Amino acid sequence: MTTSTTTATTTSTTTDADRAALHFGFFELEVLRTRRVGHSFLRVTFGGESLADFRSGGRDQSLSLFLPQPHVEHTVLPSTDEDTWFAAWRGMPADEMPVMRSYTVREQRTAPGGAVEVDIDFVLHGDSSPASNWAGRAREGSRIMAIGPRVAANKSVRFQVRPDADLLVMYADETALPAAAAILAALPAGHRVRAVFEVPHEDDRLALETAAEAEFTWLVRDPGTGAARADAVVGALRAAELPGIADGSAYAWLAGEAGTVRAARRHLVQERALDRRAVRFTGYWRLGASEEELLAEAYSGRAPSEDPESAL
Repeated sequence: MTTSTTTATTTSTTTDADRAALHFGFFELEVLRTRRVGHSFLRVTFGGESLADFRSGGRDQSLSLFLPQPHVEHTVLPSTDEDTWFAAWRGMPADEMPVMRSYTVREQRTAPGGAVEVDIDFVLHGDSSPASNWAGRAREGSRIMAIGPRVAANKSVRFQVRPDADLLVMYADETALPAAAAILAALPAGHRVRAVFEVPHEDDRLALETAAEAEFTWLVRDPGTGAARADAVVGALRAAELPGIADGSAYAWLAGEAGTVRAARRHLVQERALDRRAVRFTGYWRLGASEEELLAEAYSGRAPSEDPESAL
């Protein structure tokens, strides 16, 4: 009886954090091939035996990549234990510590023969970004580490098709365009989409496949301030016909530069009367902030809220 009672008590004290941790694990990814899919985009296809346990939920599924320093060929982490990896990684010498960056899964599939492959699209903008630098020199056989999903229903998938709504309003810049493409590919026939996509180059206007009834507005960005780019996006949304947006038949997914995402959300809620609870929004990056600063905010709990009820 004592043993039985103790076991029951231990099980009942499992926390939400414990259960969430079981959703994710470390994976070793090996580059199989690369190809350009636009002026600014490079698709890297990864394989590896550990991907047999990878369970992407699709759509805007995110994962954390550990990219080696330019003089290091493959990623090596001192620990992959869930309790010690973070401190061990942060304790590495600066010139050896892999750079951690968040990306979304463009596609997961099973190749002929049964091997699992995962595509990730990188935005190329020279050597100023560690991720762009790594992707530009990635070769077949290059290996990196990642923290990714082991179950498909995990907290890193933010987008969900709403069965009670048939109009999806989207905004994405180039950093969120791969996620937007994956979302569009998953939508059923007849679902209506009105999307504004912001890209840095004419040749980044990709051919996006979807069964949905979709209308895209492409904005090719001119160099300018954050306010100017946000104004352009809001202007495009303001000009768009969004049938049914105020009667409960619409929802929105907004992702990209944080200030622009906030401006788009504010427009939809305040000017278009979209219920704020029907908006999913994520700042993938922020003008004026390094990715290291954003990472520190996330791990310290100081990241801006993505709660639909948060301040506009």
